[in-house]
Amino acid sequence: MKTDRSIIAIPMGDAAGIGPEITIKALEKKEIYDVCKPVVIGDAAVLKKAIAVVGTNLKIHEIHSPAEGKYELGFVDVINLNNIDVDQLQYGQVSAQCGRGAYEYIQKAVEFAMNGEVKALATTPINKESLKAAGVPYIGHTEMLEALSGAHDPLTMFEVNGLRIFFLTRHLSLKDAIATMKKERVHDYLIRCDQALQRLGVRNRRLAVAGLNPHSGEGGLFGWEEVEEIKPGIEAAVKDGISAVGPVPADSVFFQALNGKYDAVLSLYHDQGHIAAKMTDFHRTISITNGLPFLRTSVDHGTAFDIAGKNIAESTSMEECIKVAAQYAPKFHS
Repeated sequence: MKTDRSIIAIPMGDAAGIGPEITIKALEKKEIYDVCKPVVIGDAAVLKKAIAVVGTNLKIHEIHSPAEGKYELGFVDVINLNNIDVDQLQYGQVSAQCGRGAYEYIQKAVEFAMNGEVKALATTPINKESLKAAGVPYIGHTEMLEALSGAHDPLTMFEVNGLRIFFLTRHLSLKDAIATMKKERVHDYLIRCDQALQRLGVRNRRLAVAGLNPHSGEGGLFGWEEVEEIKPGIEAAVKDGISAVGPVPADSVFFQALNGKYDAVLSLYHDQGHIAAKMTDFHRTISITNGLPFLRTSVDHGTAFDIAGKNIAESTSMEECIKVAAQYAPKFHS
C-alpha cells in the first residue's frame, strides 16, 4: 500500500438516494485504499443503514478531522454531521432534511479542501428537488462549489479511458448553443482548457476542437459556423501559444483523441461530448470541475431514487471517481 496516499473527501450526497450505498460499495474495494485515503463526510446512522442494505461487514470509524482517519480496508472513516433523522428517512423520496444534509456535507468538504486538510473532493449524487425543498439556493454541485469557494465560471471536463472532453456550451437548446459559438468564446475556452490541463499535470498539451456541421461544414457547403466563428477562434488561440487544431469533424475527433492523437477535445454542445464519452464507457465516465481552488471529481449520474435502498446500484462510477481524484491530486496545481 502506498504511504503517500492523498486524502480524498467524499460528501455522502442525498441520504434518500444511492449515494451512501455506492460509497459503501466503493469502500469495500482494496484498490481504493491502495491509491488514496478516503474520508466520508456524512451521517453515520445513514451509512450504517447503507452497510445493512449492501450486506457488508465494514465498520464505521467516526472522526472529527481528516487527520484522525485509520484509512484501512474494513473501516469507513466518517466525519459525522449527524443531521439526518433516520426514523424519518424514506429511500427514493424528495426530502428537505436530505437536501439540507447534502448541502452541509459539501459545505464541510469544501472547508476541508480550502484549508488543505483534504486534497480533493469525489462527489456523490444530490437531488435538485430535495435541495429546493430545503431552501438551498443552488441547483447543483457546480453552483454550490462556485459560491463556497469564490471561484468564477468553473469549467467541466469529462474523462473516460484517457479521453478528455471539455464543453463550449452545456445546458442550452441546440439552437441557442449554436448562437453562442462565437470566435471570442472559442478563443477564451481554448485558453481555459489549456490552463485546466496544465493544472492537472498534462505536459505538451494538444487540443482539438470538434466540428459542428457534417465534415466541419466543407468550407461553407454545409454551414458557415466553422468558417466564420470556430476556425477564427482557434487561430486566435494558436497566436496566443495554445496548441490547438480544428475544427476536426465530430465523427472522428473523439476516436482520434481516445487513441492518443489529442490530449483533449473541446465539444461544441452538450450531447456532442456526452454521447462520445458515454458510448466509450457509460459507467466509467467521470466529471472533473476545473477552475476551483481544489480538485473535484464526480460521478456522472443522479440519485436514482427508483433503485435506492435495494442493493441494485452499480458502484463502478463511484470507484472511478475516487480513483481519478487520487490520480490527479498529487499533480494538481491550485
